[in-house]
Amino acid sequence: MTRHFYYSLIFLLATLANCESIQKTRVKEQPKDTFPNPTISDRPNILWIVAEDLSPFISAFGDSTVVTPNLDRLAKEGVCYDKFYSPHPVCAPARASIITGMYANSIGASHMRTGPWYAGQASEESIKKYNQLQPEGLEAYEAVPPAEVKMFTEYLRAAGYYCTNNSKEDYQFIKTPTAWDECSKQGHWRNRPANAPFFSVFNLMVTHESKIWDKSNDSLLISDDLEVPIPPYLPDAEVAKSDIRRMYSNIIEMDNQVGDILSQLEEDGLLDKTIVIWYTDHGGPLPRQKRLLYESGLEVPAIIRFPKQQFAGQRDDRLISFVDLAPTMLSIAGIEPPDYIQGQAFLANYTRQQEPKYLYAASDRFDEYTDRIRSVRDQRFKYVRYLMPELPMYADIAYRNQMPIMRELKRLRESDELTPEQALWFRLTKPTEELFDLENDPHELNNLAENVKYEHKLNELRKACGKWITDINDTGIIPETELIAQFKPNGTQPQTINPVIHKTDSLVIITCDTEGASIGYKRISEANVPNQMSWSIYTEPITIPEGHQLQVIAHRIGYTASEVITFSH
Repeated sequence: MTRHFYYSLIFLLATLANCESIQKTRVKEQPKDTFPNPTISDRPNILWIVAEDLSPFISAFGDSTVVTPNLDRLAKEGVCYDKFYSPHPVCAPARASIITGMYANSIGASHMRTGPWYAGQASEESIKKYNQLQPEGLEAYEAVPPAEVKMFTEYLRAAGYYCTNNSKEDYQFIKTPTAWDECSKQGHWRNRPANAPFFSVFNLMVTHESKIWDKSNDSLLISDDLEVPIPPYLPDAEVAKSDIRRMYSNIIEMDNQVGDILSQLEEDGLLDKTIVIWYTDHGGPLPRQKRLLYESGLEVPAIIRFPKQQFAGQRDDRLISFVDLAPTMLSIAGIEPPDYIQGQAFLANYTRQQEPKYLYAASDRFDEYTDRIRSVRDQRFKYVRYLMPELPMYADIAYRNQMPIMRELKRLRESDELTPEQALWFRLTKPTEELFDLENDPHELNNLAENVKYEHKLNELRKACGKWITDINDTGIIPETELIAQFKPNGTQPQTINPVIHKTDSLVIITCDTEGASIGYKRISEANVPNQMSWSIYTEPITIPEGHQLQVIAHRIGYTASEVITFSH
């Protein structure tokens, strides 16, 4: 019996057993005001400011090591979200979830990373280089979600929003041409047509893990002997303090960048016409943070400032996942989220009526190291399931080894000088499961899985984890080589079929036979330069003036795009 057949049989039996699917209750009436849900005007502007690799290490969330005046202002004028989580502890899978509203391990996007797609495209040379760095048998591939899955910005653009991304992508697939009006370092709301509402994203790289070593020779924005907090799983040594000081210095630099963006918004007279959302793309940059399913890898700070400072200074402790971002942005824009989305809106007209009981997370391959781990948490307890317990707890990833504090940890291990708390990460095998009381054990050092006092909670979360794996048809438990074979039949990436243009007396109708393909078009005249125009989203028959040309493209996520078809009128 092959492993592929084995996993297929598991899913078939689960389906025959009528396992309950993930339930999503949508309501058009807002629930009672038991949490901040400000009045949303028609089609407000939306601004995302997304920092990288950062746990709640700012004063608004209890860490006063450094002063962050711009984030403090946002917190004072907005709402802080205290249980805001990434479902994946590293950027590419996390961003796949953000842009689709789907768990990355439900759409084949949970491995870090599936190809050199973070630049939006990949040359043959970059793909070859990527393949050389992968474990034997793996090659570059794009995740192929179910046909109905879209990048949620397409729905905003179809509703009239001007959508910009400045400029990180990293979706585990090449973006569709219809996803953004602008996706570049020049992307900005200021480039929009007059009076158009906007959705603009700014990604701030300075707090990224790599900046711990890349900026090691730069001057610090803090005192070079500043006392910094050191979690018990990291060494209390000068090399550790140096890296942690660099992290806090980078936080100050990020806060300054936030201030610059807010100043531009104020200069344009848009601050009180815009919902400003600041958050980070997963947990912190230090060892035993990023890439792990502990709180240090999943919990992120998030602040939302609403127009006219509604609910200013309040806090929201509902369980919120990145999969909830896409439906929430659609809800804010007055668009009913499509049924396939796994997240639920937490604001505006389509707010969820019932709050979720659990948050889920997954991690799979990280660069050259493959593992499979799943977790579920409620308001207090965290359950972690190790699907490959025979592997060491610690993953020796070359990229992370560039950080001096990581090299110090490895030195301490080799010299048998690790503290008991630090040694937990370097166990040669893993338990099959862990249970943590997050209220009394925030660093997740005391595994309660074998404590009979917590047997009921263990069984509850164990069952919830297993049900989630089944409900979402978890692609991460399929060997990655088999997943690639599903996505690239006969070793070839599927291609979107060329669109067909039909001309009637007054209208142009465009079709594409690839299920789920998005169709974009450009009206071309002598005054227009096609490569400087964004692709409009085709949703209904269109007109084309006499003497103009029409360019058309189709693209399904995970497929190669069609050829560009030109039609002259």
